[in-house]
Amino acid sequence: MTSPYSVSACRCTSERRTAMTDTPVVFILFNRPDTTSRVFEAIRLARPSQLLLIADGPRPDRPGEAESCAKARRVVEEIDWPCKVLKNYSDVNLGCKKRISSGLDWVFEQVEEAIILEDDCLPDETFFRYCQDLLCYYRYDERIAHIGGANFQFGNRRTEHSYYFSRYTHVWGWATWRRAWLNYDVDLALWPELREGNWLCDLLGDRRLIAHWTDIFDRLYRGEIDTWDYQWSFSCMVNGCLALIPNVNLITNIGFGSDATHCFETNIMAEVPNSPMSFPLVHPLFMIRNAEADAYTDKFHLRPPWHRRKLNRLKKRLRLFSEHFSSDGNDDNRVV
Repeated sequence: MTSPYSVSACRCTSERRTAMTDTPVVFILFNRPDTTSRVFEAIRLARPSQLLLIADGPRPDRPGEAESCAKARRVVEEIDWPCKVLKNYSDVNLGCKKRISSGLDWVFEQVEEAIILEDDCLPDETFFRYCQDLLCYYRYDERIAHIGGANFQFGNRRTEHSYYFSRYTHVWGWATWRRAWLNYDVDLALWPELREGNWLCDLLGDRRLIAHWTDIFDRLYRGEIDTWDYQWSFSCMVNGCLALIPNVNLITNIGFGSDATHCFETNIMAEVPNSPMSFPLVHPLFMIRNAEADAYTDKFHLRPPWHRRKLNRLKKRLRLFSEHFSSDGNDDNRVV
């Protein structure tokens, strides 16, 4: 597929390369200086010309967290390349939902497009060029809202191209444009009307998927889940937009563990190794969602096998039992 906006407008598909990443990079951090340091080192190698930093404040009931947050913030002070730095730091804890959504609102008040990393998403060095090239290639194509860096197909290469089209917006390293983020609504104001209109039935056509997403959107609307990313999926779905998923995995999540905010339990997606992207990118000839890849995501990630669901339920019960006797065990440990 040839983009009418590619080479002449942006020069992003040419062989011209600079030592720096021209696209603004967003780095979201919190209380983990160890993972923050590893991801920041990858950002340092990419040398973005503009860096936007988002940080939440410490939770008042967590002893030692204020110092951990301060250490994480000190990590990103070590900028040794020419770079414009903007900061959006909160002194108080806003929580995952409010902090990241408000932070990204701020980002897209500053810039037209951005590459976004959280403090546990370790990118391959080619991730930045991959995002930069595709941000340029699809800049004016409103059918595309999301450029993902993670691939959860576990070696199943879906096409001969560099990436495929999907309905799923994996946010372990991603990029988007202001034009797409303007559709984002953290409170899901449209959900009650769409729910009554059976919109998900028309979109998904699978009763188990419909039940899965209906439950998630119901709970989000009631304010029962402290997150921001399902709302981004909702925004892309309701506006009929597609995501781009690389045919190799460009992101390793290094954040699973007992000190995680969400990724608490061991998961098959933890520490999946990343691989380099080849350039120049090979673009698909047609903009058609890869139903086979999405079906794999549905089966193994959204609707895992029964034995894995049973094991996860047991782990959750054990964790809740443990937290009952712990003064500081109140995290929402959903795997993002």
